[in-house]
Amino acid sequence: MLLLLRDFGILNSTADYESGDRSASLRPAILLVDMDSFFASVEVRERPELRGKPVLVGGNGSRGVVASCTYEARRFGIHSAMPMVTALRLCPTAIVLPGNMQRYSLVSQQIHKIFSDVTPLVEPLALDEAFLDVTGSQALLGSPFHIAHEIRRRIHEELALHCAVGVGNSKLIAKLASKEAKPRIEHGQVVPGAGVVVVMPEEIEHFLAQFDVRALFGVGPATARELERLGIERVTELAAMDPELLVRHLGRSHAYGLVNLARGIDDRPVVADQVSKSIGHEETFVEDVFEKDVLVERLRRQAVAVADALKSAGRRGRTISVKMKDPSFRIRSRSQSLLSGVDDHVALFEVACALLDLFDLTEGVRLIGISVSGLEDASDPVQLRLDVTSDEDAASQKALDLQQERAQLEDTIADIRERFGRHALGAASSLGGSGLAVPAQRDQPFGPSETTAPHDGTGSSHVP
Repeated sequence: MLLLLRDFGILNSTADYESGDRSASLRPAILLVDMDSFFASVEVRERPELRGKPVLVGGNGSRGVVASCTYEARRFGIHSAMPMVTALRLCPTAIVLPGNMQRYSLVSQQIHKIFSDVTPLVEPLALDEAFLDVTGSQALLGSPFHIAHEIRRRIHEELALHCAVGVGNSKLIAKLASKEAKPRIEHGQVVPGAGVVVVMPEEIEHFLAQFDVRALFGVGPATARELERLGIERVTELAAMDPELLVRHLGRSHAYGLVNLARGIDDRPVVADQVSKSIGHEETFVEDVFEKDVLVERLRRQAVAVADALKSAGRRGRTISVKMKDPSFRIRSRSQSLLSGVDDHVALFEVACALLDLFDLTEGVRLIGISVSGLEDASDPVQLRLDVTSDEDAASQKALDLQQERAQLEDTIADIRERFGRHALGAASSLGGSGLAVPAQRDQPFGPSETTAPHDGTGSSHVP
């Protein structure tokens, strides 16, 4: 089993590497742990009959996307973020599951418990991915290579899941190394990955030479297009550039930052316990919406979900934003800032409705969402009054008044839900044909479903 890069010819087996483990000299020593096909793997673990089958997790509607897929599905060219309709054209026999974010969050907590046993310096990137700085853990736990294998062993034995680990002296190298450690598809077949890939400082230049510029942090579609226009497609080409020549095209900070990354220079530390800058929720409609009352009801449900997420995080927010995407994918947003933070769903809804009035709905709405930023500790005092000079200010004042008036009621609701469950109490707008369903922040995270039943690979849907 290859441990380092294919074709590098440095060391070609785990045993070889253990006999000459040089990773203990890494300073700093950073790991990037990335779960393999996380959502899909959790589903297969829960339903063993799906093992070895092409399984897709995502929205099964016409605007749904693939959030995760098994390697059996990747053999057909399917990948995450692909439209579900495209994925099902590539593999009509695929089994589509809607996903369960509550379950994935619980498993993620179990994974992060393993991480915390290794080091307190854990920086989550997502539910299934995190940076770990193990520089100070080596005296007790061994070399970074050994720690990486121990993490993989525990995740497999305790959670029946698999992960890949990249090891290097920076976030950039650890991230790229983790991708090299994963299984891959070659000639339509799944080839097992190394599991752990270590890149030493003297190997960085050779390591980076295989990547195009899109592999670097900060190179999104727009930057990639600009670099391509300048004739720069490979990391080696970018590394050879004088950053001053790129300043007029990318800006000084971005130009110098990207050239440094291309040269393997990345001094960003692993930062533990990062506080979220915003909390929000957005949803895509199966069909474009033109009716304001439909949007109002969707905002009402989203306000409940965002307020609950704020309360769970012990935060309030001062800036409420409403975001819309029209059928041509043009994104618009409107925001209103308050003097004090709010976390009450009625208060959030009041401001969101005022912001909704600022949008032109004649072209239709494909997506709508609420987000709250300017977060502060929920124990901070609330500013009660402000000078009302506009309709938006009036809505803001009403939101602050509602926040104050409903504080005791919301505390009581939270106590009841904690004791009897999330769906024990909720607004009348959350009552449907199947009972009370209190909206959650991560409802429909992968696009809208035209049916709640999973696609079973036969062209029909059923509840398993």
